[in-house]
Amino acid sequence: MKKALIVARWEYWEKVKTKTFLISLIITPIIIIVFAIMPTLLTSQLDNTTKAVGVIDTSGIYFKALKSNLENFKLSDGQPNFILINMNNKEENITSIIRHADAYSLSGKIEGYLFISNGGTDSIRVEYRSKNSSDFRDINRFEEAFNNARIKIILEHNKVDPSIMKYIANNVQIKLFKINQSGSEEKSGFLFMFFTSFIFILLLMMMILSSGGMLIRSLVEEKSNRLIEILVSSCTPNELLAGKVLGLSSIGLTQVLIWLLIGAVLLGTSIVPADTFRNIIPVMFYFSLGFIFYSSIFVGVGSIVTTEQEAQQITSYLSMVIILPIVIAVPAIENPNSVLVHVFSYIPFTIPAIMILRYNIGPVPLWETLVSMLLMIASIYLSVSIAAKIFRIGILSYGKRPSLKELITWITEK
Repeated sequence: MKKALIVARWEYWEKVKTKTFLISLIITPIIIIVFAIMPTLLTSQLDNTTKAVGVIDTSGIYFKALKSNLENFKLSDGQPNFILINMNNKEENITSIIRHADAYSLSGKIEGYLFISNGGTDSIRVEYRSKNSSDFRDINRFEEAFNNARIKIILEHNKVDPSIMKYIANNVQIKLFKINQSGSEEKSGFLFMFFTSFIFILLLMMMILSSGGMLIRSLVEEKSNRLIEILVSSCTPNELLAGKVLGLSSIGLTQVLIWLLIGAVLLGTSIVPADTFRNIIPVMFYFSLGFIFYSSIFVGVGSIVTTEQEAQQITSYLSMVIILPIVIAVPAIENPNSVLVHVFSYIPFTIPAIMILRYNIGPVPLWETLVSMLLMIASIYLSVSIAAKIFRIGILSYGKRPSLKELITWITEK
């Protein structure tokens, strides 16, 4: 064990002093912060100018009400968000009007135009035409404004009391609250759940990829310059393996501690909400288990490759598995009780990220937590055992990469 600690200390200091480690230590929090504030910045940039929008209303009854409704949307400086331009022309046919509206949109004179056809209130079609894929928020606003205008026209046509019209137009927004076992409630929302889940999953993914890649490069370098033979002559392969895993885990722990300190400094700000650390204990437990599990896999992979190209080829497949939880994060938040989410909760490769996600969505039954943790611990034991057997032979193997049959032989040897 003493030699393993010596290897771990040497591995730790050698990696900590590298530019790669120092850059990742600084760049990773910056990337996380950029991910957090970029949507807000993009949203503010979208709404800094008034947009000219044309309207072709073949019925001739919606323009006035639509214009009145869209005037309710304002920019931060109080200016109108939209200016509506009536593009109807009695002297032209509808084909000519559309052709002119298309030309205006393509030239940038207007943002786009609304085409309202099939006049009447029972059968109506509304299209928004623009040279660019428009902002979905603008489309939602146009939808809301048109539907309100349509309701108003129908009610006026049927001589409904104006006070009733006002009451109908006053929409009620549903606020989301999540209740817990103690009976208390807390405000919830899709963006908050996505942010708190995404930040930890992204950190885990970046740590695994950067630390794992660092370890594989180290092993390839040691094998290429025959340094690995000197190390093995001084300690056993198992001691060397234990030292490298401990050293790598220490590097990861150092990164996490520094990132948590940065998070604590930013705690309570718009960048890092206070509730981000609400489930920090189980989250960090899964975080650590996932990191150790993948570290052992990278050790096994690193011991069989002989070139950087081989290392990149194999790690690219592992990267796909690691990125999978980010891909399914949005549908998992929208439907946390789906069978697929529960299945991924029991697959060792996805347990850490999916359980972090589920803890931020809602309460997780104790038995599921215990089962998933036991599965992770068992998987770590199995992966370390397999990695040790591969490492013992692989670190002294040169030239051709071992075949699958050879790997199975190494693993089954006692």
